[in-house]
Amino acid sequence: MADMNYNHLRYFWAVAHDGNLTRTAGKLNLSQSALSVQIRKLEDRLGHALFERRGRQLHLTEAGRITLDYADTIFDAGKDLLGTLSQQGRPRQVLRVGALATLSRNFQIEFLRPLLGKPDVELVLRSGTLVELLQSLETLSLDVILTNRVPAHDAMSNFTAQPISEQTVSLVGTPQRLAGEKNLAALLRENPMIVPTEDTPVRAGFDRLCARHSITPTIAAEVDDMALMRLLAREDIGLAVLPPIAVQNELQTGMLVESQHQLGLSESFHAVTAARKFPNPLLGTLLDSYH
Repeated sequence: MADMNYNHLRYFWAVAHDGNLTRTAGKLNLSQSALSVQIRKLEDRLGHALFERRGRQLHLTEAGRITLDYADTIFDAGKDLLGTLSQQGRPRQVLRVGALATLSRNFQIEFLRPLLGKPDVELVLRSGTLVELLQSLETLSLDVILTNRVPAHDAMSNFTAQPISEQTVSLVGTPQRLAGEKNLAALLRENPMIVPTEDTPVRAGFDRLCARHSITPTIAAEVDDMALMRLLAREDIGLAVLPPIAVQNELQTGMLVESQHQLGLSESFHAVTAARKFPNPLLGTLLDSYH
């Protein structure tokens, strides 16, 4: 088998990072056609198309994204060689993770914990709306999305949502607010509530709970961000309806406490992936523990 021509790989690497064939050709002092020929030779050698055109734009294919990851490692290794005596840098594997901007940071850390601190692993973490994240997953800019909202499945989607955690939802507040607890109905009736927004399963479950007890709760805040719910609970503006993992540090220090009453509610967390011919092996390391 013929060895890879690393000049071809470098040309591909330059175009992939620049995103524009004409501009890259100018920087390399090559004609656009000559640069295109070099990339086609690499594609022929690898047996996969590395770019696809969408209008006037070049986009990496899945094979192109994988090739770029390896090219980054290969050319970083050249820098490592120069810095060997000072032991600066080393090739790294990359995992790109997206998470809903509103998702519990503590949950995200727990999911990533097996990879945290590994010297040969780089984590690229992004947050956004579910629509934004799914678009990035589809264009191979992300390897996985962490979410508590499962995307709608249809014949055109190639997303898979794997359950990775189900967290009990509790009433959480300051020790003063929950001192000498009354029954659940009294807590719901007499305390202002910090609740998720109406488009969430947890809020729907909370509303059903209140209806069963014939209670119209006083809503102090309706929040779509667990981090903000945590801060509002710390400010003692009311009792928060959320999974304890979102406030685990405050529970450990005693700044907040969990009600002894069970709400019968839970929140499910999922890892959403897209079907790929070349799945990221680091992702397998994380997801295999949830099978």
